[in-house]
This record gives sequence, structure tokens and C-alpha cells, in this order.
Amino acid sequence: MPTAALFAIDLVAICVLTFALYFPRHRRRDLVAAFLGVNVGVLAVAGALSNSTVGAGLGLGLFGVLSIIRLRSSEITQDEIAYYFSALALGLLGGLGQSLGWLAPALMALVLVALYLGDHPRLLQRYRQQIVVLDHAYADRAELIARLEDLLGGTVRDVTVQRLDLVDDVTWVDVRYQEGPRTVVAERLPEAELVGGWAR
Repeated sequence: MPTAALFAIDLVAICVLTFALYFPRHRRRDLVAAFLGVNVGVLAVAGALSNSTVGAGLGLGLFGVLSIIRLRSSEITQDEIAYYFSALALGLLGGLGQSLGWLAPALMALVLVALYLGDHPRLLQRYRQQIVVLDHAYADRAELIARLEDLLGGTVRDVTVQRLDLVDDVTWVDVRYQEGPRTVVAERLPEAELVGGWAR
């Protein structure tokens, strides 16, 4: 099978994985950029190494360093990981692409286009994720969702209870929601105060 056909199949597969499988189920927007960036970055570098006289061990070793040092860090977000990973891919393509001719800049452009689309502000822009602390212990899921929708002014797509404290009457949740036509959070907080990404 031609290399171009394999690349096209991979791009279709990652789009299906990201937009048809992952996002409808989990609704986490930042991982869209991460999945696209990581996949296209690996695709580009693997394509370069397969046509290069340099051993694949060099590229795999650099990716391993990234996964050990950066992917385990809590100080970097998922979309930032995608940019970091793509920056590494671009560097490898620039350093190993002498024998690739026009393919090296084409692969670099592919990485950039993937990040441009995956992290575009207009892509899934109404979807948000927050850690919310509620001043009541909600054991009933339907009641919890109704309270969060009233508090955040949007439609809750997924919610995970991280802590349910019946003694202190507090609920900690990881909520993923879609903003409504108007965001009126500040006017709808009779019992809580929204501070940055936190509601207390």
C-alpha cells in the first residue's frame, strides 16, 4: 500500500477515535488537541524515520524522554502536551529530513495544521470542564446535575463525584458541560462563590 494511502487512513482513524468515539462519551475538549497532536506527530516522525538512514532508536528515545519528563507532570495541560510533543516532532523532522526532500516540509505542515484545527478557539468552544465544590452533599445524581446546570448556566454532559462528605455537607465533582446561549453564572450563585475555575 502506498505511504500516502496509509497516512490518509491514519488521519481518518484518529478523527474517528477523537470526534466519534472519545469526545461524545467524555466531553473533554483539551484532549482533542492532545490526541490529534500526538498522533500526527508520531505519524510524521515515523514516516521520516522509515525513509531515513538514521536508526529509529534515536526518535523513539527522544519520545521516551518526553513521556517520562513531561507527560507525568501536573504542571502542564493536555493541550500544552500536544504543542510540546509537536515541537519535538518538528525538531526531529528538521534534523532528520535531509534525505526526505519535499516530504519533510510537507510533514511539518501536517503537524501544524493538526494543531491549528485541534486547538482552534472555535472548535467545541462551548464545552468546559471544572472542579466544583458544592456546599451540600448530593447523593442523588439527578438532583446533583440539576444543581450544577443551575449553577453553571449550561447543560451537564458528564459528571464524576470525587468526594461526597455527608459530615461536612460538601460535594466535590468534576463536571463537563456545554455552555448555554448566555452565561449568567455570576447571577446564579445564591449559595456559592465562583472563583476562577472553582465554585465554592
